[in-house]
Amino acid sequence: MKKKFKILIDGKELSVKHGQTILEVASNNGIYIPTLCNYVNLEPQASCRVCSVKVNGRPMTACTTTVRPKMEIENDTKEMNELRKIIIETMFITGNHFCPSCEKSGNCELQALAYRLKMDVPQFSYSFSNKDIDASNPKLMIDHNRCIKCKRCARGIKTDDGKDIFAFKNRGKKIMISIDNELAKNISDEKAQEAMDICPVGAILKKERGFIDPIGTRKYDNKPIGSDIEKLMEVRS
Repeated sequence: MKKKFKILIDGKELSVKHGQTILEVASNNGIYIPTLCNYVNLEPQASCRVCSVKVNGRPMTACTTTVRPKMEIENDTKEMNELRKIIIETMFITGNHFCPSCEKSGNCELQALAYRLKMDVPQFSYSFSNKDIDASNPKLMIDHNRCIKCKRCARGIKTDDGKDIFAFKNRGKKIMISIDNELAKNISDEKAQEAMDICPVGAILKKERGFIDPIGTRKYDNKPIGSDIEKLMEVRS
């Protein structure tokens, strides 16, 4: 059995085990590191870069970087939060994220992070083009204008026999999510809801479900994103 060792996150000494990621260690100790592409029980992808931290002075993604002895990690600093804010702003200006008209408003992780990082008006010019909305599936609608290419749906939503329902096609700037309509033609209501829930924004929506939650009852209406993790720190203190 491998011995535990110590690392520092924002000056706080933590006892950790080999093989754990920085994000895992932080979450287990009530320290919030924001992320959009990471999701419980999915292999880390590091596609959004929102979880970037400084490790001994070098930027690294917390979801894919495993801990090692003598690590000193900078997370909740002005520099790192400004970097995250720029990443979030870039997602807003390259996609059509008009929150008041989106069914995911109040439940959207991108929107919640924008509030947490105090993003008011983006400092960059909007640069998105109109993309298609795919409503061909009887249970799901895909709005390509809102997709942030986190790949959570492609990694997490599968048929009962393990086949991928979602995938990504094209490359570079033209990359976009696609749904296998043959596999998804008989998708259950539960699986359709799972697909909507795994999406951090409003790119995948379950039909006949929109705006069902009144304002004030949505996930981030009354508490900021990350507060559930930070509550763990309060309990342990």
